[in-house]
Amino acid sequence: MARITRRGLTLGLLAGGTLAACGNGIGGDGAAIIDSRVDQTVNYMFGAYPGTQDLMARSAGMLVMPVVTEVGLGLGGTYGRGALRVRGATVDYYSQSSLSGGLQLGAQQYSHVLFFMTAESLLNFRQSDGWAVGGDIEYAYLDQGETLRAETTTSRLPVIAVIFAQTGLRVGATIEGTKYTRIIP
Repeated sequence: MARITRRGLTLGLLAGGTLAACGNGIGGDGAAIIDSRVDQTVNYMFGAYPGTQDLMARSAGMLVMPVVTEVGLGLGGTYGRGALRVRGATVDYYSQSSLSGGLQLGAQQYSHVLFFMTAESLLNFRQSDGWAVGGDIEYAYLDQGETLRAETTTSRLPVIAVIFAQTGLRVGATIEGTKYTRIIP
């Protein structure tokens, strides 16, 4: 007979609540919801961080993840949905997920955009069956009023990640170890 402990119940409720919060109406108007969230996120990013407009202009495409939820209580995980845009048009939809373990406690939400700075990096992303973030990525963490660092805007790396709009009670946000998978909303 299985024994339910407080810790097991807490973890189960936390995981269930996280997954329920991530739903966006699969089988319904999921694509329209994702596109609306992506539009709002891009508009916010351009208004708050004007330097990102230059990144978009120089990039081959960008993956916009409007809301990523990250939760950790011993075990942790992240989940979010977004859209890949090429020349301003949505070409695919993706989910983002990761799992982690260790000393962690808290929850947060944030937005992030991956700018594919070369046609090759965009092609590799689109042709992969589940793309995982590797070491060839530059991070730009943005806070209110901060501008992009010069080394970010002149980087020769194939992918630049911009993380912004963090809220919650967890220190730091990272997309390392994150897997992106094409979805049909």
